[in-house]
Amino acid sequence: MQHPDFELYDNAGRDGDQIAAAHFGIATRDDLLRWARRDAEPFLTQHPLPAEPLPAPDPAPYLAALAAAETPAEVSAVTQLLLDAAQPALSAMSDLLVAIARWGDRHRFAEQGSPPKLLMEAAGRSLSVLAVADEADLAILRAEYDPAPAPPKAPVSGRPQAPSGLPPNPPPAPRTGPAPGR
Repeated sequence: MQHPDFELYDNAGRDGDQIAAAHFGIATRDDLLRWARRDAEPFLTQHPLPAEPLPAPDPAPYLAALAAAETPAEVSAVTQLLLDAAQPALSAMSDLLVAIARWGDRHRFAEQGSPPKLLMEAAGRSLSVLAVADEADLAILRAEYDPAPAPPKAPVSGRPQAPSGLPPNPPPAPRTGPAPGR
């Protein structure tokens, strides 16, 4: 297959992707997207979609609050409010990716690693960002408010003692059988 935009062996003006694609006889990512845009023009004329990016939340208030935070509780407040603000947009994106994966029932009987399965995985990962960030925030709060108890200190005798309020550890069982040899 000859590349539609370049003569054979003409590398002038090509980028690395174009050279590699020409070597293997495949289209580049940009080629595929350009051809799809060309073929979808009549469809997009009938179904106009916004060309500008979705509005992003203004990070300034979160950054200002984070700069003023002095305790883990204050940082957690910033984190939780940021996650609450981002959740609707990430949920909408996840729902759209699932709808794309399900288009034409392509997802039914699709093999692992196929485009519908990858889209479903991307939908799940878009929401896992929220879960991972929440888990990190809770770990910080747990370390601050509910730290793990310190391990019991070994007494001078070398045997660990039971925590207070519990019965003492039983004595070690006497050895049975032959003595260990050299």
